[in-house]
Amino acid sequence: MEKSIKSVRRKGGAITIDEVAAHAGVSPMTVSRVVNGHGGVRDATRERVMSTVRELGYRPNLAASSLAAAQHTCIALIYTNPSSSYLRELLVGALRGSARAAAQLVIATWDTLDVEGQRAAARELARSVAGVILPPPLCESKAIVMEFARAGVPVVSIASGRFSETISCVRIDDHRASHDMTAHLIAHGHARIGYIKGDPNQTASAHRLQGYRDALAEAGVAFDEHLVQPGYFTYRSGLEAAESLLALPSPPTAIFASNDDMASAVVSVAHRRGLDVPRDLSVVGFDDTSAAIMVWPELTTIHQPVASMADAAIDILLREIRRPSASARVIVNHVVPHKLVKRASVATRRKGKAKAP
Repeated sequence: MEKSIKSVRRKGGAITIDEVAAHAGVSPMTVSRVVNGHGGVRDATRERVMSTVRELGYRPNLAASSLAAAQHTCIALIYTNPSSSYLRELLVGALRGSARAAAQLVIATWDTLDVEGQRAAARELARSVAGVILPPPLCESKAIVMEFARAGVPVVSIASGRFSETISCVRIDDHRASHDMTAHLIAHGHARIGYIKGDPNQTASAHRLQGYRDALAEAGVAFDEHLVQPGYFTYRSGLEAAESLLALPSPPTAIFASNDDMASAVVSVAHRRGLDVPRDLSVVGFDDTSAAIMVWPELTTIHQPVASMADAAIDILLREIRRPSASARVIVNHVVPHKLVKRASVATRRKGKAKAP
């Protein structure tokens, strides 16, 4: 062996995988499995290959390996989210993460499917992908997650309001973020703070509402159920909620909408009613999507790093897909920090009675 190994060492030209295979007495596929840490190779064979790799000074072509892996690593991102600005951030992060990892990204929308249709689509998709990214509200569906679990396809959720024992997730602390925003308004002298809830089918909505209520309680501000209106994370639901809040006999001096699309709608209603934002009405949102800076004044909001969260979700998913078959599965609960972004839509409440609409 020593003589034949020395004979292939040469100046110029890298050692190839075929040469390693020939000297180790195995196939090139076996060499590839060993150097990439895959299972299914006997210990004695693995040791022989690695010994040959060390002796020959073989260096795998990492770019070629990545391209080869990409041919077998197809990831699906599935969405039904009504917010176009949120979806834009999600796609930017997912595309960035998949490109960096040389993985194929398939994007599917299930907007028109009912629950049974979604389950059928999940079963069909599981036949052709190695992993799935689920943003809200799909990540809240136990039925969909179960379909992928039965097929052995790993799933990572983005922005779920809860940690599951069955799938990994990337999220922020929605309760703390909402608490921070409400406390910010209270610090500016606001006590009558209207609140527009999110989609009731998403657990993040409940956490954000509770954060609002807890911040009020800590400040000694009484909770008023009339100041809370339903919303569904859509611009139209924000319009309807804002109309209801501003029509109250004693309207709020500030409105906290639980996403930027709904907060943008509040600004629109306020302007139509002749209210100055923020002099007559402070308005804040959540997410810090492009919608937050496409209105006047620009919105104070909670920065949820959606693009970075999608990017991180791709990394977590690929580690699960490519882990050695013998290693134990790890469920990841990755909580990323949020940030309160202060812009021009909040003012300190003036003394005296708020301006009626």
